[in-house]
Parts: sequence; C-alpha cells; structure tokens
Amino acid sequence: MPGVTVERGGLRIGGELVPLLSGSVQYWRIEPPRWRACLEATRGMGMRFVELYVPWGVHELGKGRLELGERDPQRDVCAFLRLAHELGLYAIVRPGPHINAELTYFGLPERIVWDAACQARSPNGNAVILAAPPKMFPVPSYASDAYRDEVTRYFHLLGERLAPLLYPEGPIALLQIDNEGALFFRDGAYDQDYHPDALAKYRAFVREKYGTMGALARAYGMPEEAAPTFSELLPPRAFDAKNTDELLHYLDWAEFQEQMLADALAGFRAALEEGGLGGVPTMHNFPLAQEATPLNAARVGEIVDFVGLDYYGRAGERARRDIARRTSELTVVSDAMGRPSFACEMGAGYPPVFPPLAEGDSLFTAMAALAYGLRGFNLYMAVERDRWIGAPIDPHGRARPFAESWRRLAEALERTRFHELVRRVPVRIVVPRIERRLARLMHAFGPASGALLSVLGQGPREACLEDDLGLGYPLAIEVDTFVRSFEDALEARGVPFAVVGGEHRKSGLEGAQWIVCATSVAFSSELALELLAARRRGAEITIGPHPLAFDGAFKPAQIASELLAQAELVECRDPAAADQVVSARIASLGLPSFASDPDVVFATVHEDAAGEARVVFVLNPTGDDLVARTTLGVDATWLDMMTGRETRSERGVLEIRMRPRTVRMLARG
Repeated sequence: MPGVTVERGGLRIGGELVPLLSGSVQYWRIEPPRWRACLEATRGMGMRFVELYVPWGVHELGKGRLELGERDPQRDVCAFLRLAHELGLYAIVRPGPHINAELTYFGLPERIVWDAACQARSPNGNAVILAAPPKMFPVPSYASDAYRDEVTRYFHLLGERLAPLLYPEGPIALLQIDNEGALFFRDGAYDQDYHPDALAKYRAFVREKYGTMGALARAYGMPEEAAPTFSELLPPRAFDAKNTDELLHYLDWAEFQEQMLADALAGFRAALEEGGLGGVPTMHNFPLAQEATPLNAARVGEIVDFVGLDYYGRAGERARRDIARRTSELTVVSDAMGRPSFACEMGAGYPPVFPPLAEGDSLFTAMAALAYGLRGFNLYMAVERDRWIGAPIDPHGRARPFAESWRRLAEALERTRFHELVRRVPVRIVVPRIERRLARLMHAFGPASGALLSVLGQGPREACLEDDLGLGYPLAIEVDTFVRSFEDALEARGVPFAVVGGEHRKSGLEGAQWIVCATSVAFSSELALELLAARRRGAEITIGPHPLAFDGAFKPAQIASELLAQAELVECRDPAAADQVVSARIASLGLPSFASDPDVVFATVHEDAAGEARVVFVLNPTGDDLVARTTLGVDATWLDMMTGRETRSERGVLEIRMRPRTVRMLARG
C-alpha cells in the first residue's frame, strides 16, 4: 500500500491527496471518557487530522521510565491514537522535546531544566532564565550533548510504543520535530549560547569554514601573530564593531547559531528514526517574527520535509500586514518546492498570558492567511483545556456556536478545492540573509529581542543601532526603510508580491517577473549568481538602496560589476521614489493589479491550473463599515463562501460591503 508523501496540496496518504486541515486535542488534559466526543466534534468541524503533543514531562516517571497508560488511563496516548484511527482521523504527532503548550517547563521534565549540564549559558556563564508563567525556569541548550543524549533516550522509549501506530497500521501520518526552535524565545544574538558544548561546536564551525589560522586572521582583518588560535577563539558578547572589516566575526556567530539549531533538529530527527518513528514526513513550526530569530528556513528545510508557521493576533492593519509578509514568503517558497504552505498553529482562542482575543480575531487571522496563500492549518486549540480560553469545542466535546464558522470555512476550502489553487506572485522583494543577520546583531534593546519588538510591529528601523561602520549611513535601518517603501508602493497598486529571504535563493526567486533586492552594501556571491540566472530567464532586477560592493564575507565582490551592469540601481530613501519605480514596472511588465477603493481595503486572487480566477478574498482590516470596489478584470458571479450570498463583478470591478475587521471569501460561480 502506498505510504505518506508530501505534496503542495497537502499529504498524499495511501494514494489520496488529503488537505491539511487539523485540530489540536490534548488528551492528557481531558478525561478519557470524553475523548470520543472531543474527536467527533473536531471531525465535525471538517478537520481531517487531529494534532497532539506528547509531553515528555507529563509521561516521564524518572530517567528511562515513561508512564503511557499502564496505571493512568489519561496518559494512554496509544489508546487515544487508536480511537482517532477508528474515527477516520489522521494524526499529527508532536513529541517535542520542547512543546510549550502553556505547561510548566514547556513540557520538559523538571530534572532536565535543573540539570546544569543541559542549561543554556549567558556570556557570563550563567543559566539562561525564561520568565514564562507560571514559573521561571532555565532553558536547555540546543548544543548541550547531555541534553541531546537525554532527548535521544526519551525518543527511543516513546518510539517503541508509537511505532506500531504509524500509517497504515495506525493514524500517524506526520511528525513534528521540536517546537518553535528559536532558543526558547531567548533569541537575542548575545543572550546565549555560551555553553561549553556550544563553544566547542562554534570553534569547530569556524575551523571548518576557514581551514587554517592564517585564513581566519586574513578574513578577520588582523595580523596573523595577533589572531587567536581556533581553540582560543571566543564569540562576541555584544556588538562593538567599528567598521565593516570587523563585521565578519559577528556574522559568523549569527550563522553558527542558525547552524546549531539545524544540527540539533537533525539529531532529534535521527533519534526518532532510530526509535522506530521513521517513514512518515516531518515538519517544524516557526514562531511569530521568525525572521528576527536565528531560525533559518532554508537550513531547517534541509532537515525536515517542510516548515510551517504559527499564527496568533488581533484583527487590524498591523496584523494583516504581518500576515501578508510572513505567509507570502512561506507560500512562494513552498509552492516552488512542491510543499504545503501550512499553519502548524492557527490560533483559535488564546492562553491567559496573551491579551484577550475575540472569536472574530481568530477568524480574521485564519482567513487573512488563506488570502495570502496558506493552504492548510491546524486549529490550536480545537478543544478547550486548562490554561486556554476560547476554543470552539468545550472539554466535554460540545461544539460552541463559533465552531460553525470553522466548519463553514473548512467546507468552503474543500468545495473550492482551495489546496489546488495558486496565487500568482510576480514580484519578489529579497532581503539577503546577511541583512537579517545584521538586524539581529545590531539590535539595540538588549533582552527585549528583535523578535519581541517585531511582534509589537517594530522593525530594524525602530530597533537597530544607527552605527554607520564607516559607510556614512545606518546599514540595517536604510534597508528596512527601502523594503517598507516598496511594500507600500506595491500594496497601494494592488500588485501581488512577496518579501523573501535571500537564504531561499532558487525557490524564493522562481517564477518572478521582477526582483527587488535590498542591500546595505553586501550579499553572498551565491545570491548574486541566482539573481543573474533569474535575469537570464527574463526577470527584471532592481537593487537598492545602495550598490553591491562586498560579498557575504565583506570582501570586494568579484561578481558585483556584472550584476550591476544588468540591474537597475535605485537609491530609494522615501516612498515617493519607490512609487515611481513601481508605476514604471507595472507599465513595462504588465504586472497584475488588484487595486481597491478605498485603499485601506485589500484583495487577493487565486487561480486554477488554467489561469482562471476561482477564489477572491477581500480584506477590511479597519474599524469602519464601508463599501469596497476592487478591480478584478473579469465579469462573473461570486458566491460568498461563509454566508451563501451572491454578487457580481461588472466591467471588471467587484463592489461589496465590508464590515469592520473582516475578510470575505468569494468563489466564482
């Protein structure tokens, strides 16, 4: 019988393409007699999968001993999975080791977090403490050999019990490796990890990169006799570079942190496979503001089969813009790789530590993400439990009124075969990985990391040091201003675009008609070569706000002159300049434009394989009740998939009423 494989539209299970529509049910928080009702209610909302964490700390009795239902039926994860299988649900299993789930110690055993050998370390060698309710605790080190060994032991014990429940014998069709692996939210560049094992791995990383101490000295711009040996090399503890010649030391530290996380996830995956949990696809979920963390999607994507995102937020323009940016990047890259663009956690309700979220906030977030290309989601939480407010199903398995909205949405996605549609995105704004690293390295607010400020709507322009490093302008700040200016200009004209990280290179550029590459002065030669390849395929290239002068090692870029000879250089420092460039490109390239009036409303179009518009989303993130006119360029009848009402676009324009902070999904009749 065919197994489980990953495709753009979801998972192909036993020959059937199954869209990734899932709901979270946490069995260890629900009395076993209620499991059936909770699973049936989840299925009744249109979910094809049930998602469950398997918390290490809940199941461990002691080192090398797990409780999996022998004495406590509520911890019988195998019985829960067998019940899901009986009910026709597939399962997404998330065994950690880190799961969060609003558990004390984030689901880790207490003995692990208090084991000094497992703890991440600050620059001063202290344990790194996470101030997470209900109890602060030291976070583990992803580099610690002791921690990795403990995880391996746990996965082997768990695998013995779960392996017989892998598809086709059981429901397990997808595994998640770890959870939001951004250093337990202590993700500032100099917060951690100075654990002895991390320092050893850092030195090995630098040794492998440069080979000899002479090469290291030349790269770091210091006399060889003054350079440290590899065994003496220490990572930076704070940002104090004075010029670009000194930057490489810091950039290597940022790159090492990315590689350290990828290596840890690779070790976790290997441990699961050794424990018998191989043969089904794997994923990893990125948290909010992932671009400001050391998570590198390209590197993690080499370890797991696909990467997904988590979504939580309050309806409004700031949330819409953030959703648009994150989802468009995920979708462009996933589509190019034939992978599903999936929300591993789509907030339905909220934990008590969050500001209150209304039911409409959750639906707005989900529909906005779908509008910008998401093709599947896991409702977190589908079923209420302790330390959670507002799930659509109560702990007894009774659907609350708002469950009907999720049922209608799932039905709409199935009816339109939404997982097969495509949102065409002809414009890419590329932010090279070096710029994302610089934003982390030059963050100005210490323990309040760039990721935290990004969640609050602040970017490098508000959060980075203004040091010019001898260039005459603030690096990270000017790049952020450039990117935002082009985002604003493209959105004002309704041109579909995606902001993508340069680490994606091939997948991020595939299918682009116009590529706008932001640079303060440098990016890798590999990215430059991909831009030249895109130019040969017919894409137009724009570079700014400064010309490319250096490669990723901040050495003179040999390829710079060739690239600049074929690219348009835009020294854009204000939105007006970006608007002029966008206007010219719309005319010269014939870019699609789905502009709306008023311009505070936004529209996205999703096409079938023949290029016909099949689904349109219209978004009103404002607090006003208004009538929107959106240019679609096609006359047709459109059915609102949530209300059942019909409307028509006439002379290429769709006119509809939009209530405050809502999204409408319209399917072509």
